[in-house]
Amino acid sequence: MHTEKENESVLHTSAHEHPHGHRHIHANKQAVSNRLARAIGHLEKVRRMVENDEDCSAVLIQLAAVRAALENAGKVILQEHIQHCVIEAVEAGDEKAVSDLCDAIDKFVK
Repeated sequence: MHTEKENESVLHTSAHEHPHGHRHIHANKQAVSNRLARAIGHLEKVRRMVENDEDCSAVLIQLAAVRAALENAGKVILQEHIQHCVIEAVEAGDEKAVSDLCDAIDKFVK
């Protein structure tokens, strides 16, 4: 039987098998989902603003909010990936995981 704290953790995590051969639990799944929902909400607002011919400055501010929400989601994913996937892959001698991470970072920060 799980404690209340353990049940809460179980509800907010998911797991998948990596091609690197280890199982990864997404402890921050809900946080990422929340940030993505925020980005979607801001983006929908931008679309309505453009359709309604609203002030360009206000549209740019909303676009900045979309970008910030996406970047924050990416940071959470990146930190979790490094702390779990990459560490486990390196310990297992999988250098491809590091190469894959470098490629992903290159695309993420462009």
